[in-house]
Amino acid sequence: MERLADRVILVWGLKRSLLAIAAGAFAVLALPPFGFFAAMFVSFPLLVWLIDGAAASPDSGVVGRLWPAFATGWLFGFGYFVAGLWWLGHALLVDQEDFAWALPLAILGLPAGLAIFYGLAAALARIFWSDGMGRIAALAAGFGLMEWLRSVILTGFPWNAIGYGMMPVPLMMQSAHVIGAMGVTALAVFVFSAPALLGTRQGALAGIALAVLLFAAHLGYGAYVLHLAPRPEALPQDKQPVVRLVQPDIDQAAKMDNDADRNAIFETHLKLSAEAPKNGGRKPDIIVWPETAIPFILTDNQDALTRIADTLDDNQILIAGAVRAEEMGPGTPTRYYNSIYVIDGRGQIIAASDKVHLVPFGEYLPFEDLLTEFGIQNVVEMPGGFSAAASRHLLALPGGLNLYPLICYEIIFPDEMTGDIKDANAILNITNDAWFGATPGPYQHFQQARVRAVETGLPLIRDANSGISAIVNTQGEIIAGLDLEQTGFIDATLDRLGVKGGTTFPRQTYFWLTEALLILIALVSRRGFISGLN
Repeated sequence: MERLADRVILVWGLKRSLLAIAAGAFAVLALPPFGFFAAMFVSFPLLVWLIDGAAASPDSGVVGRLWPAFATGWLFGFGYFVAGLWWLGHALLVDQEDFAWALPLAILGLPAGLAIFYGLAAALARIFWSDGMGRIAALAAGFGLMEWLRSVILTGFPWNAIGYGMMPVPLMMQSAHVIGAMGVTALAVFVFSAPALLGTRQGALAGIALAVLLFAAHLGYGAYVLHLAPRPEALPQDKQPVVRLVQPDIDQAAKMDNDADRNAIFETHLKLSAEAPKNGGRKPDIIVWPETAIPFILTDNQDALTRIADTLDDNQILIAGAVRAEEMGPGTPTRYYNSIYVIDGRGQIIAASDKVHLVPFGEYLPFEDLLTEFGIQNVVEMPGGFSAAASRHLLALPGGLNLYPLICYEIIFPDEMTGDIKDANAILNITNDAWFGATPGPYQHFQQARVRAVETGLPLIRDANSGISAIVNTQGEIIAGLDLEQTGFIDATLDRLGVKGGTTFPRQTYFWLTEALLILIALVSRRGFISGLN
């Protein structure tokens, strides 16, 4: 191990750059659909040793001294994000005549930008660098801080934060309920980096022991929650609402074609909703359609509402994704919202919620006046793009059920779980991952949705056009589901659905306490390192 560490530390030039990129790319094996979390026990020791060797000229300024570490972290991040996000280019091929030119920006440009955060994490860690356990604590604190910043800067994009590599299965998700996904990220980097200490020996005993203790606590807490912790009493079977998830698996290109295709899509949803329950089960109380399932402006089409009423029983509820239009008066363009409608058995819209956190370049165009001059437009064809709702509110269903609505990638943001979530009975997430085909993207999206259920202590109702649709309990376990690119429906009950359980546990506070502890370890180690040199 020492010989390997020495070779990595001393590698230089092109080989060094390629090794950093390869280390980042290899770490992606820890993410869905692979879930091989041990890959990061290889990638992060390599990153630590590369930063060990990221030396600058002694007479360099502050920026010059930190630049080699920044470059190392950036190269690692570039490899990680290219390997983990290449599938974003699939969305541009749905309408390739207009958007194929942007493939390099999606596959290489976005990863290059996101990698800046990992470069800053490495540079920040280098400020506190030492020769023992302190340096992996510094790296963990740097990654924790930068992953948090990545979730908020420029509307945020915390997709594939490192912590998700430590949470491939429910046993390893439960810590997120206490310290959140960002807290798991910080401690995961410490644990993943610990084998680097075996290659340089300094502080190896204490560092490895602490990492083993953290990993054991992570697994032990998961086992306790899943198998030993008391669970609230379940509702009687006949009181548990039956939820039907409709997964039509409509090709995205078809949704953008002519009116005949749109009518056929609508009828497909109705047909799956009207199917008799399998194995003699109860009829569903709640039927859920995915994001933008209704392929026209519903409020302009009374016949569609009549068809819905004819399909539903009087006591059934339909929750459907649709585009909502809002007329703004003469001379003012109509506003469009990516919305959720709740429709009762008489075909009446009884509740609605609009998307708050829109996708840049997908649902709206940043700096629109400037970029349209260069012919750049939204991927979603909508005049002026979508408008964002000012705030999020619960969807109140008949019978007293309150659902916390999240559309598409809104569910990847831990900080979106605020406000009245404590009064919610479940998280509702509808999405359309057909944009990304049979790639890792939908699997990664689904894992992050499961972690939100664990964080909040709320069950998850997730419906996706092409998959993955599922009912997930508060421990992140799948109760029932449909895999990617399956057509059909599932009916399931969830014993906690009728109980309010959204937690207001102070995960943010515990995350910052974790960051402070890591920085303290790094500072103490750094001081001892400097004293030793003197």
